[in-house]
Amino acid sequence: MRTTTTRRAMMAGTALGAAALLADRPASAQGGGMATPDLILHNGRLTTLDPARPEATALAVADGRITRVGSDADIVPLAGPRTRIVDAGGRRVIPGLSDSHIHVIRGGLNYNLELRWDGVRSLADAMAMLKAQVARTPAPQWVRVVGGFTEHQFAERRLPTLEEINAVAPDTPVFILHLYDRALLNRAALRAVGYTRDTPEPPGGSIVRDARGEPTGLLLAQPNATILYATLAKGPTLPPDYRKNSTRHFMRELNRLGVTSIIDAGGGYQNYPEDYRIIEELHREGLLTLRIAYNLFTQKPKHELEDFAGWAKAVRPGQGDDLYRHNGAGEMLVYTAADFEDFRVPRPDMPPSMEADLEPVVRLLAENGWPFRLHATYDETIGRALDVFEKVHEDVPIDGLHWFFDHAETVTDRNLDRIAALGGGIAVQHRMAFQGEYFVERYGAEAAAHSPPVRKMLAKGLKVGAGTDATRVASYNPWIGFAWLVTGRTMGGLELYPEANRLDRPTALRLYTEANTWFSRETGKKGALMTGQLADIAVLDRDIMSVSDAELTDTVSVLTILGGEPVHGSGDFQGLAPALPPPMPDWSPVGRYGGYQHAGLPDATRHAMAAVCGCGSACGVHGHDHARTAAAPVRDSDLRSFWGALGCSCWAV
Repeated sequence: MRTTTTRRAMMAGTALGAAALLADRPASAQGGGMATPDLILHNGRLTTLDPARPEATALAVADGRITRVGSDADIVPLAGPRTRIVDAGGRRVIPGLSDSHIHVIRGGLNYNLELRWDGVRSLADAMAMLKAQVARTPAPQWVRVVGGFTEHQFAERRLPTLEEINAVAPDTPVFILHLYDRALLNRAALRAVGYTRDTPEPPGGSIVRDARGEPTGLLLAQPNATILYATLAKGPTLPPDYRKNSTRHFMRELNRLGVTSIIDAGGGYQNYPEDYRIIEELHREGLLTLRIAYNLFTQKPKHELEDFAGWAKAVRPGQGDDLYRHNGAGEMLVYTAADFEDFRVPRPDMPPSMEADLEPVVRLLAENGWPFRLHATYDETIGRALDVFEKVHEDVPIDGLHWFFDHAETVTDRNLDRIAALGGGIAVQHRMAFQGEYFVERYGAEAAAHSPPVRKMLAKGLKVGAGTDATRVASYNPWIGFAWLVTGRTMGGLELYPEANRLDRPTALRLYTEANTWFSRETGKKGALMTGQLADIAVLDRDIMSVSDAELTDTVSVLTILGGEPVHGSGDFQGLAPALPPPMPDWSPVGRYGGYQHAGLPDATRHAMAAVCGCGSACGVHGHDHARTAAAPVRDSDLRSFWGALGCSCWAV
């Protein structure tokens, strides 16, 4: 006999809620020969993305797949004695989110080492976090803020100065990466990496120096970000068991945001197979909480063809299972085709050898049936790459390979048509939400209004999916991208896009779910709440179809389900997912701050931040209570009153 209990009791594996809907019935009464559900989710507002049934209130799951979708009255009576019944409490329920461009495998190895400024609303609070973490970090470790934020998200609209960083961290190395454009190192970090007046200038980058020729701590990409990443790579790393723990915490953080699938785009300093051993070990041990399709990214400038020729003999596209599988080549195919999207500097011209370098690699991939993706920000790069793709296509058709461009901010109508003719797609990311102000400064508001032209891509019938390009540039929070697609605004509130280049909320959601399955060649397998699809589900803390635009970026999942099994639960669903071991090492920033910093910090966190505030004295406008103030919605037009008649004095130390 089934029993009904509280949500807390359900966490122990018993049935939950729904007493009015459950009647004792034999399993044979469930009808249609359908397997008895392992899980029933009911009393929800389901956005199914199924055109035949766009809305529902309940679904049933058996053996990791959705077996039925409908009303509570249809679904709840299907329960058997062992069915777990989950009351969604009237919340919005969506397919688990997918990110078509993220660097999870690399990012997971280092997540526990990083202090995340993602979502932090004020520089004052960011610096308070930094000061507290410096005090907790033992020598010779660094404190690292590695991307995921923009100066425009801060109320102060600026980055910290080197003087401010040195003041809070005189002895502990600090490395702060801001987008693709710069890194800030304190004096201790300069000593740790060995940069002196005798250090030569890196190609494509700059070590800024003072009047005596000594490095100041500012590194610039001009436009090549290699100096930034090469410097970061000099820092201490974690031992393998800590890296495994770190990867688990990063996956769980993505689960907290409702993400259940990702396509890993490889990355610099991410060698195959060496740097994939941790993720593959987690897969073997049944500890993955994301579905991962991975692309292979060449690591050898001028020897890219050798990389792909060797990999083509070792692994084939699709090799693996529904949790971990190979997805093809890229996003780096050859280094001479890689433009960099630092919008603070002029667009780089690719070298004359680009086509000659790219063609043999693309030909090899086509001949071996490998899907591929290519990083390309600017239309000029895209056009030259398409010349190569069209030439190869004449001999070896590529229109069935599911190949695509990543980014494509400035792609033109002509090249959109060429991509469509070759059966290609475009994976867009929310980089303009972080860098839109710089783009407008350089290219103007008119150019920014259609960079990228997402609505036009869709109108032309192109395959379009959405992602984040986290973690070193933009944040891994997909709801920032969702809000960017819907509102057309940057993190700093600048309106980039007219209504003609914005998406409605159901379309934006589709780009983060069903549409992304084309990019991993899994169309029809997941991405919608439909019978037969994998039971990847997110129960949200707010109704993304009706809340205000300002509330979208702070959306979280209160219950995330992967293949019918909870992988994250909070609030009413706390404890449903298996517990994680504490972050390792014990001084990890993740243990104190977690990941993305949402508005409305709890009092305990706010008080802790106030206690370690970096201010020399209380601010006359905010006191030490930056977190509460920063969490309040403030329009750009109110910034003058926000900072007070005489301005904020938080940095009058």
